[in-house]
Amino acid sequence: REKKLMKIFDEINAGNLDRREWQLWVLALAIILVLAAGMALLMYPTIFSAPVIVTGPTQRKAFFGFCALAILLLGYLVDRQIMIRHLRKQLEEDQRAMIKIRHEASIDLLQTLPGFEHFQDRLAMEYRRASTMSHPLSLLIVALKSARSLTDTREVPTAFGDAAKALLRRLRGEDSMYLFSPGVFCLVLPGVSAQNAYSITSRLTEGLQDASGASDRFTFELHVFNYPEHAKTAREIEEAVRPFAPKSPPLPSLEEAPATPAGIE
Repeated sequence: REKKLMKIFDEINAGNLDRREWQLWVLALAIILVLAAGMALLMYPTIFSAPVIVTGPTQRKAFFGFCALAILLLGYLVDRQIMIRHLRKQLEEDQRAMIKIRHEASIDLLQTLPGFEHFQDRLAMEYRRASTMSHPLSLLIVALKSARSLTDTREVPTAFGDAAKALLRRLRGEDSMYLFSPGVFCLVLPGVSAQNAYSITSRLTEGLQDASGASDRFTFELHVFNYPEHAKTAREIEEAVRPFAPKSPPLPSLEEAPATPAGIE
């Protein structure tokens, strides 16, 4: 039973730490005030009615000095508590500002990444070069999925931006990265065989795990597509990565098609 009671009193919710700390401070100040007042009340009759050891004004000075010391101690503790709360509030504001800056930087980075249309142009150019010079060409799809623990919607693009930074740091100068959709990146690796592409995924996995952090802000999957091992033409490569690309808008139906002007057949 004692162990169960200890577990009940020892369990502290992380969201209630500030309130629990304030309660402890109030309790400490109240105990000090009660002890000081009780000591003063017990000393008062001895000093003003029947002095025992120290007589005369010296004892009265000691009494008033004790009262002044107790008041100063309480005032100092209250002042320190106010200052700590002020510093903590300022620290929280700085932390919110830092989160906002990181969020804006991640948004800017993701917006600078080219999309699927640019990828199609680059794929056609790299395929012609690879087929002409008999060089391999590898594509690496990185699909991220945000964790459910990210309750704040601003943390999702921040996490994806950190992942994009981790990927960019591990690319060569001739490599390029494209953003198909939120959380889906495509890396174009010219001259990289399928075997080397699989070895590159291990390095990228380490970087993504570091970007995800101890709280596992996101999970990820890596997919490798290679020419000429997995596809023989540029169209086959594009069809292989098409499931990860944004869906094209449907063509307008006959009812939605614009009417033909009069006199034109």
